Amino acid sequence: MISKLKLITSMLIFGTIGIFVNYIDLPSGFIAFVRGGIGAACLVLFALLSRSPISKTEIKNNFWLLVISGAAIGFNWIFLFESYRFAGVPIGTLCYYMAPVFVMIASPFVLKERFTLKKLFSIILALVGMVFVSGIIGGELPEGEIVIGIIFGLSAALLYASVILMNKKLKDISANNKTVVQLASAAIVVLPYSLIFESIKAEAFTPLSLSLLICVGVVHTGLAYLLYFGSLSGVSATTAAIFSYIDPALAIVLSAIILSQPMDDFAKIGAVLILLGALLSELDIKFKGRKRNEDI
Repeated sequence: MISKLKLITSMLIFGTIGIFVNYIDLPSGFIAFVRGGIGAACLVLFALLSRSPISKTEIKNNFWLLVISGAAIGFNWIFLFESYRFAGVPIGTLCYYMAPVFVMIASPFVLKERFTLKKLFSIILALVGMVFVSGIIGGELPEGEIVIGIIFGLSAALLYASVILMNKKLKDISANNKTVVQLASAAIVVLPYSLIFESIKAEAFTPLSLSLLICVGVVHTGLAYLLYFGSLSGVSATTAAIFSYIDPALAIVLSAIILSQPMDDFAKIGAVLILLGALLSELDIKFKGRKRNEDI
């Protein structure tokens, strides 16, 4: 029961990040930098307090893959936050949940996994759902900003999928050690991008933005990952997969209530199809004995 509560709590936290980011008046790259830096610091502090030292050997044996996947995480956050701003939290979230579909498409080539009818069905469901979400079915082409947001969201999903695939290549490393290096790498890689390409104005550092920014780093990253990884040893992979859909469901509901970003009927149908396709892909991984704690 405690493990399930930890898992549910982590998903509830992840599901609110879009709301928080919406009210932070700072560039996406800078938000990603702070999120990665604070998140990594929180996990290091937890390791010290719990007397579970960071293993230099585990990190050394996987160093370059950790750094590359960490960089992908950083830019994945940037694209996701930009998707929220251009297309809104619901559409950005649904685009992001195309990641499992991209993993299924790539897995026969990257992981040499067998392509099954279930995978094909999941992909078709998600792709049809994406067409509904885009607004094309409604008879009108989506507005320019929404198209840009969809592109950003799908780009974030592609990067997230690449992280999942790279994580499957990591060997003999704990979830905490892996996540510390990846979050730190994300922060280090996106900082130059933010300084060079983004305009960070001093007046943007309002009390509200600073408070929400710290919350995103401490709560939505450090605490959420600790709860998530801490729950996995006590729940089945199927339970973890099913409960993970609390995240997008909550994000969509809260965006409608708080941000006044409701979806039309076609988008709602698309949301169901995308999440169903992604869920089927997760359950397919379960049937093959894979664990969800390989993802970040």
